[in-house]
Amino acid sequence: MLNRVLSSRSKGYVMVFPGTRLPSIPLPATDGTDIDLSKLEGIGVVYAYPRTSPPDAAPIEGWDLIPGARGCTPQSCAFRDHYAELKQAGGTFLFGLSTQDTAYQAEAATRLHLPFPLLSDAHLKLAGAIGMSTFEAGGMTLLQRMTMILKDGVIVHVMSPVAEPAKNAEDVLAYLKTQASDRN
Repeated sequence: MLNRVLSSRSKGYVMVFPGTRLPSIPLPATDGTDIDLSKLEGIGVVYAYPRTSPPDAAPIEGWDLIPGARGCTPQSCAFRDHYAELKQAGGTFLFGLSTQDTAYQAEAATRLHLPFPLLSDAHLKLAGAIGMSTFEAGGMTLLQRMTMILKDGVIVHVMSPVAEPAKNAEDVLAYLKTQASDRN
């Protein structure tokens, strides 16, 4: 059954590397804007997740068998809950990123009360350009869970795998605080 559900394009390994300059690819955001991560100044966080589901929806067949698939809502809620702290630690922007379309993401952003936009890479332009790992499930191409720390359009740190999605925001916060103390 797992073979029908999961097939990885890069065998589960994230191919995104620190030092990579992001290409100029505007992505639609749930706040109605287009965000070009390559043009953003300062330090920011982009966490990639496979997908969110409405609370009443049945999971994709075999979802729990896919390593790292479960945990998108707790991850997003943890970033929501630590949003102010992330800003205080030097983060100038925060985005969630998935291959779901913006309308679908907007429902999740509203339902979860996220104070930051979600970005859609439905056509896999960014994922393909920088080598993000994807997998197939339920007839959809989804992103492997990972988190990128950016500075002025360059990836400076990658967290992958994200073993505990609900603790990812805390890990990012600790990283930002360490970097801030190293700069002082």
